[in-house]
Amino acid sequence: MEEQLKKIENEAQQEIAQAESRERLEQLKVKYLGRKSMVTRLFTKIPVLEREEKAKIGKALNLLKQRINFFLEERAKNFEKKEERIDLTFPPEKINRGIKHILACVDENICEIFKNLGFMIVEGREIEDEWHNFTALNIPLEHPSRDVFDTFYLDLPVSDYGGENKGGGKYLLRSHTSPSQIRVMEKRKPPLAVISPGRVYRPDKVDASHSFMFYQIEGFCVDKNINFSHLKGVLFSFAKSFFSEDVKLRFRPHFFPFTEPSAEVDISCMICKGRGCSVCSQSGWVEVLGCGMIHPEVLEACGIDFDRYQGFAFGMGVDRMAMLKYRINDIRLFYENDLRFLEQFYEV
Repeated sequence: MEEQLKKIENEAQQEIAQAESRERLEQLKVKYLGRKSMVTRLFTKIPVLEREEKAKIGKALNLLKQRINFFLEERAKNFEKKEERIDLTFPPEKINRGIKHILACVDENICEIFKNLGFMIVEGREIEDEWHNFTALNIPLEHPSRDVFDTFYLDLPVSDYGGENKGGGKYLLRSHTSPSQIRVMEKRKPPLAVISPGRVYRPDKVDASHSFMFYQIEGFCVDKNINFSHLKGVLFSFAKSFFSEDVKLRFRPHFFPFTEPSAEVDISCMICKGRGCSVCSQSGWVEVLGCGMIHPEVLEACGIDFDRYQGFAFGMGVDRMAMLKYRINDIRLFYENDLRFLEQFYEV
């Protein structure tokens, strides 16, 4: 019987080592240790053996059972290691990567276009004083934009912030990026060609086309013999680079306190190609920015001789430019942080 037990052990060890699945391992466990297995049948023969043989064969059978269990457990560990191994060829789950906000992309795009035209980029301050935000820009005291309903005034002591409150007026959250123009012209001499992006604040009621905080870009150029044709040339070049080579521009007379003459600029509606639609109110044109020749009073406030130097300035809303370029009909979508909206601009 000892030879028979040895034979069973060798066969069991060989079959278990060749098992390629957990299912096959379970079948071998039943074959060698189950109720109808060879080992179990040998246990039933022990009662008919001699007394000395009983102890000897019983011990050998228990040892065989332990050995087969050991073979099964070791083989099962190999399967566990294989299952824990990382399959590098298996497609991973989608990883949500952070991307630049659409407004940041549009802002950078606009600045890069003007940078290629020779403009330098200067970022201004968001907290301004009345002199830089209004007075130096030829905006009189009675102008509606200086009203508390149109400007976020701040309760800051004049002597405690920056030490540059030239007119001694109140501090405020800038209502446009034009104060950057004043600060640059105060400190630097012409020729100047500057683009200034940044956030601005106005207490507007939030709706599809208005927000209390939005982004603007101010641009200006000051040098000898600058005229309106230079302004038109710069804006034509920008519009064709930003929108399309097919875009058309229209300049309409307007009034701004800080420019004279002043104009509002429209582009041909890219949705209807000028035929008229709901976006352009059936006119075929969409307003994009304001511009004009810098008012002599503004140049004088900055210490620039307006008899020798002239300049032009323009300002545009980054949010509005993005809405026009990507046909977005609600400014609130930019600030709601809805990934379904933001992920559409992954490649912008």
